[in-house]
Amino acid sequence: MAGRDKATNQIKEWADAQKAQDQLTTGTGAPIGDKLSVKTAGPRGPLLMEDFVFQDEMAHFNRERIPERVVHAKGAGAFGYLEITHDITKYSKAKIFESVGKRTPLAIRFSTVGGEKGSADTARDPRGFAMKFYTEEGNWDLVGNNTPIFFIRDTIFFPSFIHTQKRNPVTNLKDPDMFWDFLTLRPESMHQVSFLFSNRGTPDGYRHMNGYGSHTFKLVNDQDKAVYCKFHFKTNQGIKNLTGDTAAELSKDDPDYATRDLYNSIGDGNFPSWSFYIQVMTFQQAENWRWNPFDLTKVWPHSDFPLIPVGQLVLNRNPKNYFTDVEQIAFSPAHMIPGIEPSPDKMLQGRLYSYSDTHRHRLGSNYLQLPVNCPYMTRVRNYQRDGPQCLNDNQEGAPNYFPNSFQGPNDDAKYLEHAVHYSGEARRYRTDDDDNSTQVGNFWRQVLTADDRVHLIKNMAGNLQGAQPFIQKRAIHNFSTCDPEYGRRLEEALEKLNKPGSSCSHL
Repeated sequence: MAGRDKATNQIKEWADAQKAQDQLTTGTGAPIGDKLSVKTAGPRGPLLMEDFVFQDEMAHFNRERIPERVVHAKGAGAFGYLEITHDITKYSKAKIFESVGKRTPLAIRFSTVGGEKGSADTARDPRGFAMKFYTEEGNWDLVGNNTPIFFIRDTIFFPSFIHTQKRNPVTNLKDPDMFWDFLTLRPESMHQVSFLFSNRGTPDGYRHMNGYGSHTFKLVNDQDKAVYCKFHFKTNQGIKNLTGDTAAELSKDDPDYATRDLYNSIGDGNFPSWSFYIQVMTFQQAENWRWNPFDLTKVWPHSDFPLIPVGQLVLNRNPKNYFTDVEQIAFSPAHMIPGIEPSPDKMLQGRLYSYSDTHRHRLGSNYLQLPVNCPYMTRVRNYQRDGPQCLNDNQEGAPNYFPNSFQGPNDDAKYLEHAVHYSGEARRYRTDDDDNSTQVGNFWRQVLTADDRVHLIKNMAGNLQGAQPFIQKRAIHNFSTCDPEYGRRLEEALEKLNKPGSSCSHL
C-alpha cells in the first residue's frame, strides 16, 4: 500500500514471512480449542475457575509491565557492529581493539533522559547513547550521552537533580521553580544547560547526533602502562538539530518521531554509522592540567588533546521484539573488560554502583542471563547461583564456593587491574568554587554561531520565564559570569517576556 513505511508495515511483513499458521497454545504449551469465549456454567452463567485458558492469559497480562527506568525511560534500540580501522593497542590491551578489521557485535539504546516512557522523542533533553559490546572477554558497556558533559560533577547530587527534572510531588506537574532553582544553585550546570537550550538540546532524531562516553576512563596496555581517555562517536549522517518550534510541533504530531526514523532507516537498508575516536591524556598531563580532568562538567579541548581515530560503528538490524531487545537491555558503566578501567571521576564512580543496582531491582538478580544482556561471546563461570528466574543451567554440578579443590573456575593474576597510587585525607571535598564559567564562555563565543545564540536565548528565556523572579535574577547573574553579553541578552529577553500581556512558556 502506497505511503506506508517499514514501521507501519511491520506486522504485514511478518505475516508474509510465515509459511503456515501456528497452533495456539497456553503458556504450558497445551493446544487451545476455543479462544473466542470463556468457559461458563451455561450460556449466561458465571465463569468457571477451571478455565485455565482464561486464567493463564489474564494472570500473565496482569504482570506484563516491569518497573519503568527512573531515567532514560523512553528509548529506541538497534544492533550492529564495531569495526576497528586504526591500531590503538599501544594504549589498550582490550581484545575489542586487538587488530585492524576486527568486528565486534553490539547493541545500542538511544533515549531521552527525564521523560516518562510515553513522553515525546523530541523533548528538550539530553539523549542517552548507551552501547553494549559483546566481546570475548565479557560485555563492555559504554553508557554515554549525546553531549560530552553533564549537569553535575559530584554524584551525591544525582537523585536531587533527577527529582527536579521529574514532577512536583504535590501537583504531579513539571515545575519550573524546582528545575531552575537547583540548576542556578549549582553553577557547574551552566555548561550543560547551555548545550541543552541551544538547538543541540533537540536533535533531529537519533541518527544525526554524536555520542560520547562523557566520563574520563583509563586505558591499560599489555605492558601495564595506563593513560586516561575519553570516547567519542561522530555521526556520519551529519549533525542535524530541530528548532524549538519544530520540536514542539513534532511532539504533538509524532511523539515517536526519532524511534520511527531509526526503525525505518535500518529497515530500508540505510544503515546509520558513527566514526569512533578517543582522546588520550597521560597521568603527568592530568596532574598538571589547568582543570580537573575528571570533572564531568568540562570538556578536553581538541586543540590540547586531539581526536585519535579508532573505528566505525554501524547499526544494521532492528530489534526482533522491543520488550526483549530494548526494554530488558541493561547497561552499566561497571561492565568493563581488561584494558578499560574507571578513572576517579566522581560521577562515574557513583554510576558504577547505581546502574547495576537499579537493574537488579527492575529486572531481577539474574538480569545478566537475559539473552540481550548475556555475554554470549564468552563463557560465564563463577560462584553465583540460584535467585529468581534462573534462565541457564545454574552451572550444574560445579562447586558453588571458592576456593575449592574440585576443579572450580580459578582466577588469573594476568587480569589484575592496573595499580594506581592515591594519597590524601579521607573526607568530603566540595567543588563549589571550581572554574564554572570559562568553558561556558568559550562555548558561547567560539562554538555557537550568531544564529545559534539567538535560538539559545529564545529557548532559555521562554523556559526560565516560568520560574520565580529571584531565580531568574540568579540565572542572569550566573550566565553573566561566563560572558557579559550572554547574561545581558538573557536579561533583555526575559524583560520582554515578563511584560504584561506576553505569552508565558512553561516547562
